[in-house]
This record gives sequence, structure tokens and C-alpha cells, in this order.
Amino acid sequence: MVQGTMAEGENLMRESIHPKYNTVTVTCTTCGAEFETGSVLDSIKVDTCSNCHPFYTGKQNAIQADGRVDRFNKRFETAQKVKAEHDQIVTERAKRAAERAALEEENN
Repeated sequence: MVQGTMAEGENLMRESIHPKYNTVTVTCTTCGAEFETGSVLDSIKVDTCSNCHPFYTGKQNAIQADGRVDRFNKRFETAQKVKAEHDQIVTERAKRAAERAALEEENN
């Protein structure tokens, strides 16, 4: 390798060892969006881009989430019904206990 001192404005980079840097079009295979960027490749194809990725769009994939959400809602509704029935039973028992206490006071 030839070494040389660099004077002001002089560029001693070796020729033909650096890749050619091009402006290329990036294509998303999911949504079809295209944008330009710089790369040493001729073209770039990506599966998911920022236009269709759930993290960037804030949209959840309904196909994956529907089953889990429905199962959760069913369990939640069942739990609410059980809780309401339990609260009703507790209220009825407290009312009966109060009535018994009142009858015992009258009898004493």
C-alpha cells in the first residue's frame, strides 16, 4: 500500500475499492408503499414498513386479537354475573339476619 502525506485539499483515497452508493427505491411487499433511500444495493424489498407495521400505525391486527379479546370479554361478563349473584345473596342473608335479630329482641 502506498502511503502519502495529505496536503490541504488533497484526497489520497484508493480508487475502485469502495462500493458504489446509489439512490434506490425501497418497496414494501405488504402494503406496496415505496420510498427512496441510499444504499449500495440495487433495490430493496421489505416485508413490513412504517406505513403498515402495527407499532407505527397504532392499529392492532384484528385477526390475531379477536379471539383473545372475545374470550376475555366472556370471562369478564361471567365474573360480573357471579359477583352480582354473590352480592345479592350476601344482601339477602344480611337482611334475614337483621330480621332474626329484631325478632329475638322482641322476644327478650
